[in-house]
Amino acid sequence: MANSIDRETRRFAAPLQGPERLVGVGFRCWIAGYQTGDIACWELAWDVYASELGPAAARSAMTDLSCWVRRIRELAGREIVTLPAGCRAFCRDECVAVAMVAASQHNVCPALRACTYALLGCAEIDGVVRETDALATTLAGLDCRLSAASITLVGESLVADSAARH
Repeated sequence: MANSIDRETRRFAAPLQGPERLVGVGFRCWIAGYQTGDIACWELAWDVYASELGPAAARSAMTDLSCWVRRIRELAGREIVTLPAGCRAFCRDECVAVAMVAASQHNVCPALRACTYALLGCAEIDGVVRETDALATTLAGLDCRLSAASITLVGESLVADSAARH
């Protein structure tokens, strides 16, 4: 499995900035908290969100983040892969998660559904789409808007992955 993570890391080596980084780090830390049972992962997410958004805004964003990630874990048909907390790069699953939120904010439903399907590895995506919309709306309300370019980068990669497998 280490080789597949290394391969994915090389493909998505660019560090994310701004709102994309916030979503990526939050996703990474929340998944890691569930996978390890270590509350320090969730505390790190809180620290990043509170630093970027302020404590009051971070509270509402973290509520939606936790619901989103919990639903992803409940419905995923495969293991979700994340990189270690201190890593500046973001792997495929982390970038797909960022693209989901960006697609929701930019009202690109087909991209949101395609990214959700790619992340979960199963067809039962509606619950995750709803939670993604809730997080995206909360972040937008906090003036935390992701770039549409986040969708394009991941979309091109998913198409290339699909073509390579066939």
